[in-house]
Amino acid sequence: MTSAIAENIKRIRGQIEDAAVRAGRDPNEILLCAATKTQSAECVREAVQAGVDACGENRVQELTVKLSENAYFGVPVHLIGHLQTNKIKNVVGAVDLIESVDSAELAQLISRRAEAIGITQDILVEINIADEPQKSGISPDASSEVIAQISEISGVKLCGIMCIAPVNAERKENMGYFCKMHKIMLDNANKIVYNGLCNPIMSMGMSRDYKEAIECGSTLIRLGTAIFGART
Repeated sequence: MTSAIAENIKRIRGQIEDAAVRAGRDPNEILLCAATKTQSAECVREAVQAGVDACGENRVQELTVKLSENAYFGVPVHLIGHLQTNKIKNVVGAVDLIESVDSAELAQLISRRAEAIGITQDILVEINIADEPQKSGISPDASSEVIAQISEISGVKLCGIMCIAPVNAERKENMGYFCKMHKIMLDNANKIVYNGLCNPIMSMGMSRDYKEAIECGSTLIRLGTAIFGART
């Protein structure tokens, strides 16, 4: 019997294809990351078995527990939530990608830890695309300067950018924010390591707005509710 999670992922794959076709894009260049905040290891395994491309965790404590439970086996793991400096040692080397690097200072600290354990850590720069005071991330106006600084730091590989659109934004507003992200990506493409992909990573789009994000060039969407249902 097919699980609800598997059915949801099948439906989402169809919607990804539809959105990509509308934008004249190849659906295969869009990665589906399951946002697994509060989900059990069993639910995460179901999502992996149903074909998500990656799993993204918000909280370092949850990440650590689920890693110990082998919940993510078979797919890359991303940290998609804010990274406190005192948790860097628990994350660097434990995840494939840190999506939420919001300053050159944080990138430098990640680099020190990565070099200490003999690795290069893949990262994205988080852009506070709407300049919301309650959110972390780099202001769009400062993005080029900070991206340039981070691109020169050894021990980290800058693979792209990430954003979270405002919760209550309408479709037209979201399209504006996502197109602004696309311009930031184009303006700074020479600073970003393509990491073997045909395009650098532009991580934008969540359960409420991933279709608009795809139409504006997103290469990685982070879905929680659309895959697992509303959190209780």
